Amino acid sequence: MSSPSKRREMDLMKLMMSDYKVEMINDSMQEFYVHFSGPNESPYHGGVWRIRVELPDAYPYKSPSIGFVNKIYHPNVDEMSGSVCLDVINQTWSPMFDLVNVFEVFLPQLLLYPNPSDPLNGEAAALMMRDRGAYEQRVKVHHLEYCEKYAKPEDIGAAPEEKTSDEELSGEDYDSSDDAVAGQPDP
Repeated sequence: MSSPSKRREMDLMKLMMSDYKVEMINDSMQEFYVHFSGPNESPYHGGVWRIRVELPDAYPYKSPSIGFVNKIYHPNVDEMSGSVCLDVINQTWSPMFDLVNVFEVFLPQLLLYPNPSDPLNGEAAALMMRDRGAYEQRVKVHHLEYCEKYAKPEDIGAAPEEKTSDEELSGEDYDSSDDAVAGQPDP
């Protein structure tokens, strides 16, 4: 079996060869961004999200850490931090999986089949369990707003030097004043 650093390098190359846009954060190959498109059959179709990936030293024996940089309304994603609650990644991860699995299987399944019983966004989870139709409508409203504001392909492609730190990303991408009117119809 190859060393974890060799495996990390191989998995990263495989991800890049699978037509995913990858932006390295540092030279260690342990932190990077991947551009991820919403799955076709989901209400997230048409959006492109920038996903931050951090690989632990023990990768592939320990799962990667995944987070959405731009906003998404979903029961299993913390709306402010972008953290993902994903059982497959967190609990059932196996060294047999690789980074391509994360973007071709795990994240699409997360967006297609939310799990409201294990929420990071309690409001979205409660709405989904109480009224599935209202939840799907809210996803569409939020999705349109979020895609318009945060998930347009041209916005995601911004040069890394334009947004150089997490603080700048937080301030710009997560403006809390916008949240107060999210989902409200225009008067």
